[in-house]
Amino acid sequence: MNDLEMYREQLALCDDKIIDALAERNAIIEKIMAYKEEYGMPILQPHQEEKQQTRLMEKLEGNKYKKEIQDVFSCVRKNGKRIQARKLFDYNIVLIGFMGTGKSTVSEYLSTMFAMKSVEMDQVIAEREQMSIPDIFETYGEEYFRNRETELLIELQSERGAVISCGGGAALRECNVAEMKKNGRVVLLVASPEVVYGRLKDVNDRPVLSGRKNLEGISELMELRRGKYEAAADIVITTDNKSVLAICEELIQRLTEMDE
Repeated sequence: MNDLEMYREQLALCDDKIIDALAERNAIIEKIMAYKEEYGMPILQPHQEEKQQTRLMEKLEGNKYKKEIQDVFSCVRKNGKRIQARKLFDYNIVLIGFMGTGKSTVSEYLSTMFAMKSVEMDQVIAEREQMSIPDIFETYGEEYFRNRETELLIELQSERGAVISCGGGAALRECNVAEMKKNGRVVLLVASPEVVYGRLKDVNDRPVLSGRKNLEGISELMELRRGKYEAAADIVITTDNKSVLAICEELIQRLTEMDE
C-alpha cells in the first residue's frame, strides 16, 4: 500500500467514525426529548443552544479548520432540530388569526428553533403576482386575492412539518379551513384590540383596514371574524404580554396534549 492509498484508508475510517458519532448524537437528542416529555420540561431551551455554541467556539480556538468545522456543525445542529420537529409534528402547523396577533413572529421563531419550513402565505402570493397585497386588492379586488389563498392552501397539501402563516382572512372560507385540516393542526392566535391597534397603527399595507384603522374599527372587525376563527381552530392561544418563547412553548404543549 502506497502513501496515497493509506491516506484514503485513513479518510474512510474517519468517515466511519463520523457516521457512528452522528448516529449516536441523534439517538441522544431523542433521549433528551423523551426525558423532557416524561418530566414535563420545556421543549424549547434556547439558552442550551447558546451554551453549545460557546463550547464549540472555545474548542475551536486556534484550530486551522475552524471555519470548515463551524460549517459542519451548523448542519449538524440544523439536522438535530429537524429530528425534534419530526418527532413532535408529523403535520403542518397552520397559524390563523386577525392581523397583528403575532402569526409571522411565531412562524419565524418555530422555523428557527426546529429548522422547519416557514410559509408566509401573503408573501408567497405577493411574490407570485409581482405586486404588493394592497396593489392586488386595488387591481383585481379582494375576491381574486381570496382565490389565490385557496389555491395556495391546496398546493400546500404536499408539505408536511411546515409552519404556515395565513393572512387574516384565510380562515373565513370554509373550503380553506378544510384544506388546512387535511394535514395540519390549526392554531388560532388572539390578542386584544388594544394590542392589535398598537401593532398596526403605523402599518400601511393592510387593505382590509382601509377606513377603519382605529381602535373602534379594529374591534368591530375582530368581533365580526371571531366566530369563524374559533370554529376553525384546533387550539387557541392568547399572545398579549407574552414573549414569543412563552407563546411557542404553550403552542407545543397544547399540540402535544392533542396527541395524547
